[in-house]
Amino acid sequence: MSIIIDCHGHYTTAPKALENWRNQQIAGIKDPAVSPKVADLQISDDELRESIEANQLKLMKQRGSDLTIFSPRASFMAHHIGDFSVSSTWAAICNELCYRVSQLFPDHFIPAAMLPQSPGVDPKTCIPELEKCVEQYGNVGINLNPDPSGGHWNSPPLSDRHWYPIYEKMVEYDIPAMIHVSTSCNACFHTTGAHYLNADTTAFMQCLTSDLFKDFPTLRFLIPHGGGAVPYHWGRFRGLAQELKKPLLKDHLLNNIYFDTCVYHQPGIDLLTRVIPVDNILFASEMIGAVRGIDPETGHYYDDTKRYIEASTILSGSDRHKVYEANARRVFPRLDAALKKKGK
Repeated sequence: MSIIIDCHGHYTTAPKALENWRNQQIAGIKDPAVSPKVADLQISDDELRESIEANQLKLMKQRGSDLTIFSPRASFMAHHIGDFSVSSTWAAICNELCYRVSQLFPDHFIPAAMLPQSPGVDPKTCIPELEKCVEQYGNVGINLNPDPSGGHWNSPPLSDRHWYPIYEKMVEYDIPAMIHVSTSCNACFHTTGAHYLNADTTAFMQCLTSDLFKDFPTLRFLIPHGGGAVPYHWGRFRGLAQELKKPLLKDHLLNNIYFDTCVYHQPGIDLLTRVIPVDNILFASEMIGAVRGIDPETGHYYDDTKRYIEASTILSGSDRHKVYEANARRVFPRLDAALKKKGK
């Protein structure tokens, strides 16, 4: 019997006080007199419990998932707002809340960290928060935003040495990064319908055109939302790699890049599992996230992705075990260690 591990969950149902504090912080950028203190944010354990039990945990139990890798709300990261000081304070608050949730519900949630990124700021500045989250909070991974500008793409590509300080820490701690952008402030890109999927595809292509994984053979990236357009255009990417005189993708990228199952219809999951090797697919739902409604064609929630895995005629029983549990334990060694410590 597999442990159903959802590798992509965000704290989208945090108590309203968090959003109110953030709005006040943003107002304080223009008028420092109204800038709130960290101590002004008071959220009790009971409020955290209520926000989880009535939402994420309720749906996990209904849908049959056991453990969620839990990170702050992606659209709230908003690294383009303010300067590094603003991002640093905000990341610390959000990461602490996810840690507290993991302490209140240790069998169901384990944290992954957002980083205090800021456009034009050296990624080295993120390292203290990353270290704290791994060493003090037991985080098993990070979310890395390849575009802190929020849709204007003015940072170097992920293959650039600009990012190497983060990668060095990832390798040291043996943690993966989910490559996840935040809110779009570019009117051309809807946040969840365009910017997210653009970024997933862009991140993959940045890796394909480079030799990043020669420098970091054990570096691991999880590309969410089913990999954006990558599985659908797998032949294009294979062909481009060939044109660029790169090795076959299975050798060039698939020892380091993984995809989740946040694809909200059966044909999409079927395509993902036909095209991408099963060893590179991790179960995820993004619940409670971008698409929360019921599909009129099926009568089920779009983001109830376990239904698609169960209904697959492509995956064998052993394949499902890899998707649900084994791959996550391999890609997130600190998660595996935490489970083994509990005898799981």
